[in-house]
Amino acid sequence: MQLVQCTEDRHAASILEIFNHAIVHSTALYDYKPRPFEAMAAWFETKRRNGFPVIGMEDAQGKLLGFASYGTFRAWPAYKYSVEHSIYIHHESRGMGLGRRLLTELIDEAKARDVHTMVGAIDLANQASIVLHERLGFQSAGVIKEAAYKFGNWLDLAFYQKILSTPARPTED
Repeated sequence: MQLVQCTEDRHAASILEIFNHAIVHSTALYDYKPRPFEAMAAWFETKRRNGFPVIGMEDAQGKLLGFASYGTFRAWPAYKYSVEHSIYIHHESRGMGLGRRLLTELIDEAKARDVHTMVGAIDLANQASIVLHERLGFQSAGVIKEAAYKFGNWLDLAFYQKILSTPARPTED
């Protein structure tokens, strides 16, 4: 297995497959309907325009097993050092330690790009993701009770954060 920088041409269909499986079968995404392929162009454009990484893990045959990325936490200038990240693993590749490798790499990318705070919004029932985040130094930052409704249930949204030592010299520019 190898880490790769995901590109729209090579990985959009695989990322969409992972997204849509999570939408239909889990509470990892609080969406109701699968996304159309056309949505991936805007998703990748947002990543490119803002310099946000999309890191993937491929097997020896080049199949995308999972990916991680981050994006804007909140859209106001003073939040520029904070990001909200996400990690998605193909449903057939879970339990192989890919989440840990991807999140570790994403943390390194965030440090290199002068991010200060990484935030993960995790469905409270997703204990595997919560344990992963805690093992990598994320701390609970609170829970919003009944934040979403999916599969006939109210869902609680847990926030986990990791404060990084970067940037060395933050500015208000």
